[in-house]
Amino acid sequence: MSSQNQHPSIQKFKHFVKRHPKLTKEVRAGRKTWQEFYEDWYLLGETDDVWDQYKEIDKSEQAQSEDSSISSKGDFMSKIFTTIKNVDINEVQQQISNVGSAISTIQSVIQQFQGSSHQNSNETNQRPHPFSFRKD
Repeated sequence: MSSQNQHPSIQKFKHFVKRHPKLTKEVRAGRKTWQEFYEDWYLLGETDDVWDQYKEIDKSEQAQSEDSSISSKGDFMSKIFTTIKNVDINEVQQQISNVGSAISTIQSVIQQFQGSSHQNSNETNQRPHPFSFRKD
């Protein structure tokens, strides 16, 4: 069917698809059909926000996007450095010391339990047999 014989809405949809090339990728990937996209386009119209994700970013928008991601990385790094500058080293050292002493306490409790279980097993082995048989 030639483009002259097509319904005007189909021609408009084709122009819409040219402005939203990611629609083709969705159809090729099998996530949606052309029929589904056409029905959505017909019901929602071309200006609905749902179509924004299918637009192709032009070069100037892409450059702005890259610039903003670079500046956001710089902001993130500056926040990290500011946080590090505000850290009180003495307080960190105190916290490390507290954690170390807590670990030592836990280790000693575990050793006590292990020691008592070894002693109990040794005591059972060292007890004399309750029935001793003697030869007369």
